[in-house]
Amino acid sequence: MLRILDILTGHKRLTLTENDRAVLVRKGRIIDLLGAGEHRIKRDDVVEVHTLTAAVFTSGNVDTLLRDAPALAVKHLVEVRTGASEVVLVARDGRLMSAIGPDTRIHLWADAGPFDITRHDVATDVRVPDDLAKRLTRARLVTLMTSADVAEGHVGVMTLDGTNPTVLPAGAHTFWNVGPKVAVKHVDTRLRSHDVTGHEILTRDRVTLRVNLAADFRVVDPVTAVTKVRDFEEALHRALGLAFRRTLGALTLDALLADKVAVDAGAADAVRTEMAALGVEVGAIALKDVILPGEMRDILTAVVAAEKEAEANVIRRREETNATRSLLNTAKVMAENPVMLRLKELEALEVIAGKVERLTVHNGTAGLLGDIVKLRE
Repeated sequence: MLRILDILTGHKRLTLTENDRAVLVRKGRIIDLLGAGEHRIKRDDVVEVHTLTAAVFTSGNVDTLLRDAPALAVKHLVEVRTGASEVVLVARDGRLMSAIGPDTRIHLWADAGPFDITRHDVATDVRVPDDLAKRLTRARLVTLMTSADVAEGHVGVMTLDGTNPTVLPAGAHTFWNVGPKVAVKHVDTRLRSHDVTGHEILTRDRVTLRVNLAADFRVVDPVTAVTKVRDFEEALHRALGLAFRRTLGALTLDALLADKVAVDAGAADAVRTEMAALGVEVGAIALKDVILPGEMRDILTAVVAAEKEAEANVIRRREETNATRSLLNTAKVMAENPVMLRLKELEALEVIAGKVERLTVHNGTAGLLGDIVKLRE
């Protein structure tokens, strides 16, 4: 009967569950917001059904509702607005459901609440607390966050819109990406070595040579190292090259090759002083190699060979003199003692006899055996 009555009067029935809400539009105007139950509406009415599961009221008629039916909006909706530097987090039943960026407006179904609304001012603090970052990650609400991971042995120098550098320790750091622009530059604070290879230098006696340098360094003031120069390692490379160019350029080639350690000490102080002002501590500096041009290397090789040959001749003559003196002393002993002379003859004969099968000895008028008998007697 009701169905027939509705047909005759131009009406229809709309049934909504406890989880449904509907916007009733009649002749282009919002008439009502319908809740759970059965509703008798006109056949030409337009019904826009929403579910409370989404909680956020998303409709093209939202501005019309606020303008033409503000009482309905206040009764059924909760408006959330954010400022120019605000992030708002909306939680329901202890679980985050929405993250709203600056200058944004949303409307929530009041019946879907209650809601827990938290505001964060990103202008004063761009960091996201670790526990909140984990909650947002679990809720998959990460569009308003950015992260920077600083490795062990490193620090991060964070700037906000290019200013206010701050040091970040090793670990994971999370920031709001809707406030000031955050930039993090990673700086290695471990002890490292820097090499300068093939650096050409002209000595005082106009010899062109190449040197290889090495320096140990570490960053002790990351903010100064990052802000004072564009690249502190490049500054160290330049300081090493210039300091050694000035020091080695004032020496002759012979002086340079004679004492490289003293040269290192003279140039190292200038480098350490310059880099200390940039927040870099320089340790040991070594002049590893001195590479001569080909023709100069050949000349020096010839000079060294001549010097060593002369030294060898001196040693050879000294040894020959010692040997002659020893022979002279032996001859004097044999001349004064015939028995010693005969013993030397017998030693020589023994050596010879051990190397041949047969030996014939001719020994003067008395004979060698007679001499041996006389020695025995």
